[in-house]
Amino acid sequence: MRTIHLEEALHRHFNYDSFRQGQKEIISDVLRGEDVLGVLPTGSGKSICYQLPAKLLDGITIVVSPLISLMIDQVKELKAASFKEVIALNSFLPFQEQQRALNNLHAYRLIYVSPEWLQKRTHQNYLKQLPIKLFVVDEAHCISQWGHEFRPDYQRLHEVIAALDHPPVLALSATATPDVQEDIIQSLYKPEMKKHIYPMDRENIAFYVEEMENDQEKLDRIAEMTKSYFVPTLIYFTSRQASEEIALSLSAKLPNRNIAYYHGGMEASERLRIQQQFMNNQIDIICCTSAFGMGINKPDIRMVIHYHLPLQLESYIQEVGRAGRDGQSSVGVILYQKGDFRLSARMVENELPTMEEIDRVITMILTNQRHHMELPSPEQLHMMADINEGAGRFIQRQLQKHELICDNEWFIDERKWNQVRDSVMKYLEKRQLYKNSKLNELYQWIQTKDCLRKTLYQSFQDNFKEAPDQCCSNCGFDWSKWIPESSLKNTEAAYPLDWRKKLQKILHLEEA
Repeated sequence: MRTIHLEEALHRHFNYDSFRQGQKEIISDVLRGEDVLGVLPTGSGKSICYQLPAKLLDGITIVVSPLISLMIDQVKELKAASFKEVIALNSFLPFQEQQRALNNLHAYRLIYVSPEWLQKRTHQNYLKQLPIKLFVVDEAHCISQWGHEFRPDYQRLHEVIAALDHPPVLALSATATPDVQEDIIQSLYKPEMKKHIYPMDRENIAFYVEEMENDQEKLDRIAEMTKSYFVPTLIYFTSRQASEEIALSLSAKLPNRNIAYYHGGMEASERLRIQQQFMNNQIDIICCTSAFGMGINKPDIRMVIHYHLPLQLESYIQEVGRAGRDGQSSVGVILYQKGDFRLSARMVENELPTMEEIDRVITMILTNQRHHMELPSPEQLHMMADINEGAGRFIQRQLQKHELICDNEWFIDERKWNQVRDSVMKYLEKRQLYKNSKLNELYQWIQTKDCLRKTLYQSFQDNFKEAPDQCCSNCGFDWSKWIPESSLKNTEAAYPLDWRKKLQKILHLEEA
């Protein structure tokens, strides 16, 4: 399809009148069969860069997505917009329904999958029978060894692409430094990839950083802000327990607000329910960990508050970027105390395994093999060794990289491990140094006396957009002058009325 028809196709299929920055350029190259890397700001409509080609290409588009909730949301939105030939293949699907879908994959134009789902040979065999015209890697920074999350199966996507006979590839991200961009290209084995890199700063988001004395002062400050501003709000924590405790404390302080907590330790169905209620304004404040937010398409979030510090600037840009997607004035708030720096340093230290823990895992596996005991799956490494999931994923990826795990089967003995141990140890040290440097970069930004907007984006781009309204706390942000628009006009509009109040409202009766 020629470029001059793209606006017409956009309106016909998605009812949009015009493209946002970067969308048309990326889509044009995709339709020409190019391999493309697109870096667009959070909330800029990256999804349309593959959803429109999925409508126009004569074949099937595969989208690798990191979160089941994100896949489900996008499928619901597309079906509501009359794009019916779309499906998400994930663990939520009952076995019989998944088998029915696998036997009818040719009936779809757009198929969402997780990187883990793709690694199964049986699933790849189904896909090999399809005319795949585009392979999309969403949240492509997950591919990079320097990315936010260390997802082993993201780093193996090049194997899947080769198994599917090298369809054109589109990689999309909102936060990728030049180093991460190059790492994505190398990890996908696509050296000729065309790059479309756009500034990631959002001029409608103001930045406010304030030092607190203790946790109680943080809680009081958040209660004050959320009482003063009746707007959809996210509050980020690094601790699941703290997200629950603060949600309960805020609910007691703010009886007219509907507050929930959200973290990865909750049942998937419960997380999905809370997410949908937030989208529908039935919940207006969520106390959450980083598990919440990727791909959340709610345009009117006005405040993103960080109770705890993120561990790197990329994570902060992702999370604060969930505010103000409709272009209206919004604020990112960081409340910190000196002890938070020690907490963050411990978290970074615990994210990766120690060499002693890796040796202990290897010893347990070798012992199991000698006694002909059942070996754990690679995904169970963290449970077997009583380490966190991130550390388990690190070990899994290193064993895969050195071919000690292949297709979820173990190929390990003492001799092989001794041959690769030094290499794993050197990479572990390199990775720890890098993570510490990213944390130090964040510390320096929080404590800078310069413009927060300018210094936040300087690692990612050469310049930044001037704020049309208020800029940041270092440039004199004034809360009394911030008057945000809100979808939550009042408590009656925000929450379901009981039957008596509904009847009184219908009959225009005053309450007796």
